[in-house]
Amino acid sequence: MALKWGFAAAGKISHDFVTALGTLNETDHQVVAVTDPFCSSQEFADRFGIPKAYSTYLELAQDANVEVVHIGVLNPKHLEVALLMLEHGKHVLLEKPLCMNEKQARQLIAFAEQKKLFLMEAIWSRFLPSNLYVRQQIESGVLGEITSVEVEFGFEGLDKLERISRKDLGGGSLLDLGVYTIIYCQFVFQKQPLSVVATGTLNKDGVDLEMCGEIRYGDNKVGKIKSSVVKSLSNTAKIIGTKGQITIPNFWSSFSLIDVDGSEKNWPLPEAKHAFNYTNSCGLRYEAEEVRRCIRAGKMESESVTHKESLLFLRIADEVRKQIGVKFPQDD
Repeated sequence: MALKWGFAAAGKISHDFVTALGTLNETDHQVVAVTDPFCSSQEFADRFGIPKAYSTYLELAQDANVEVVHIGVLNPKHLEVALLMLEHGKHVLLEKPLCMNEKQARQLIAFAEQKKLFLMEAIWSRFLPSNLYVRQQIESGVLGEITSVEVEFGFEGLDKLERISRKDLGGGSLLDLGVYTIIYCQFVFQKQPLSVVATGTLNKDGVDLEMCGEIRYGDNKVGKIKSSVVKSLSNTAKIIGTKGQITIPNFWSSFSLIDVDGSEKNWPLPEAKHAFNYTNSCGLRYEAEEVRRCIRAGKMESESVTHKESLLFLRIADEVRKQIGVKFPQDD
């Protein structure tokens, strides 16, 4: 039976997710409703042939035909909209970061567990074939003992966007890009860090334009992370072990890598009906399949992106923000 999706937001990531769903079997996934109070839900619905277009989040939450809601709203609205959907019995796939801080995330996870509903942070890279291969290579021992992960993510000019530059919109390089670097380090090391050290540069509104840090795991294991919204970085992850390294270009959305033996590995993507806004977004199809698998199995979380992990990502991010001096109203 097809999983029936609703979308809370009609922006670029929602466009890409619906487009990616279109590459999957219609008997497995159907988009049945969309809402966005800030732009045309109807135009979005017409573009994709979605039966229902609403003007409020509540209308979507009350649609009995919707099973799971993809939430792509601005960061400060994550908790509010997710709680609303869960209150009305909807499973939730929520874009990164799960919430503004760990405190909010704990509230959200507790409510999802109380309602016995599925909740997952939308860390789509965990389900890409390239990262499944990376995990196999790490566990096989061909890299030896992993000593460091070096990962950076940055694009010039993003600071011109209001959602990036304004504190009240949950802006900053860390929550927009830096969370990906934290998530990747945790993907490799799979343990709680011993300490975090970070520096950053803030704009006049008090959000970070750049962040540079180290996540220290003990035994000389370290994750070196960097994010920027004012300059373009390599956007590459390097996993370095005692026997060699793997290099992953476009690490957050990679369908290719340079293996430990120097060979290039590639995983082709299918064609889609619409153009994508972001690099390799067709790969969102793998995340959608995981959501369907979990919901149909009656699970409340994915083993690949657990609630415990999402809390740890935000705990690390909270510590980075504390050290570089970024404080949001939600922290009080």
